[in-house]
Amino acid sequence: MRIVIAPQEFKGSLTASQAAAAMAEGAQRALPEAKLETAPMADGGPGTVEAVVAAAGGRTATATVEDPLGRPVAAQWGIVDGQTAVPVRRGVMEMAAAAGLWRLAEEERDPRVTSTYGVGQLVLAALDAGCRRLIIGLGGSATNDGGAGMAAALGVRFLDAEDHELAPGGAALARLERIDVSGLDQRLRKCEIIAATDVTNPLCGSEGASLVYGPQKGASPEAARELDAALRHYGEIVERDVGVQVLDVPGAGAAGGLGAGLIAFLGVRIEPGVEVVARTVRLRERLRGADPSAGLPGRAGRAGLVLTGEGRLDGQTGYGKTVAGVARIAREEGVPVIVVVGSLGPGWERALSLGIDRVEPVVPRSGTLEEAMARPAEMLATTAARAVNGWLRIRAIAGAGDE
Repeated sequence: MRIVIAPQEFKGSLTASQAAAAMAEGAQRALPEAKLETAPMADGGPGTVEAVVAAAGGRTATATVEDPLGRPVAAQWGIVDGQTAVPVRRGVMEMAAAAGLWRLAEEERDPRVTSTYGVGQLVLAALDAGCRRLIIGLGGSATNDGGAGMAAALGVRFLDAEDHELAPGGAALARLERIDVSGLDQRLRKCEIIAATDVTNPLCGSEGASLVYGPQKGASPEAARELDAALRHYGEIVERDVGVQVLDVPGAGAAGGLGAGLIAFLGVRIEPGVEVVARTVRLRERLRGADPSAGLPGRAGRAGLVLTGEGRLDGQTGYGKTVAGVARIAREEGVPVIVVVGSLGPGWERALSLGIDRVEPVVPRSGTLEEAMARPAEMLATTAARAVNGWLRIRAIAGAGDE
């Protein structure tokens, strides 16, 4: 049997690659004769650069950029050189590397003043490196500036009634009077850019960036309403001065409205992050058993099983998350799916409707959360072995033949 192992990161304990290695160890323990193939995954959030670079044989680079409060930080991104007749260098980055919530102490969180300027600097670094196709992951932001900071780093000017440039942050957008795009980096005209996200929120309103995600970034209810009004005003000025619709576009509210800024100023195409990564790592082809000439390990026929997983399975898993995306592709290819997770949260049962054959949590079956965090790889391997053994027992009882 051939098993494809495609988890995302287990937040706070294992990267996607480390999780895949641990799950592979457990699967091999349960089924020593199995042929294993790992395909670390992500959904546009943390781990996107790692997954794409590993799958495409790329490399990481580091750029000095501004964090959400304007302090210099080192941010990693990825470079993948084209291998076609007319090679095109690709860049892959996570906005959170520059403007992520993880960059700030809890007392520093204030989306009224945090900026995506560093994200624009990452794009500049990719352009300077010769990249003309970009993937930008939009998860984990600390910002609510509609991507204005990002665009400012690329040459766009945001001006108030006195023709002064606005201060950084989402609150300042309430004073926006005019947008000048004449200085926008012209190299962007020759670029193809995809924004990868797991959310479809619009820019404003009850489901918009500020009211839904502002509180987790440090906004009080009053500040969230202030930011929502500022983003609506910003969206109206963008539509007037740039001529691009952003107010009602699904995904425009991703990363504090960065989605809207990317659409308006960089002409990006917003796509579900898990689909972007799955396409890049050629997950569907792996499940089918790809020819080695395509750069994938040996022709071993169609996969007999998929193992995927994440740190926590809950009611949100079905909304564009990695496990849901992997399960959907596996179901379409007729391959059974086992999900191995750190723990189960409220509403996790909804994930069963995704076509998942078995769910196996590390906690509580293999100990406490503290034990799992202390020995994550070991505990995950043990859980993966138990999950595969359990699936094999049920398969045998059902009378299914060996592959």
